[in-house]
Amino acid sequence: MANTRSAQKRNRQMIKRRARNTTVRSAVKTALKKAREALAAGDAGKAKEAVSAATRMLDRAASKGVLHARNASRRIGRLATALAAK
Repeated sequence: MANTRSAQKRNRQMIKRRARNTTVRSAVKTALKKAREALAAGDAGKAKEAVSAATRMLDRAASKGVLHARNASRRIGRLATALAAK
């Protein structure tokens, strides 16, 4: 348990941020899963939309600091490569 007021405030902030980050991370995982499933299905139009949505989610997560910028960039690049191969 936090002893000082500043540490108590830090704990409150951490709880809020963790909840926000968990939500964003979960949305990113869902978007990536949908994109991979669409790529595996072979439907080019659906795959393009899903990859585009996943790219937006990854960029948003990186801008909020939930994901590292290079991590998001690497994932986007891999999705784009997989889409181009279809």
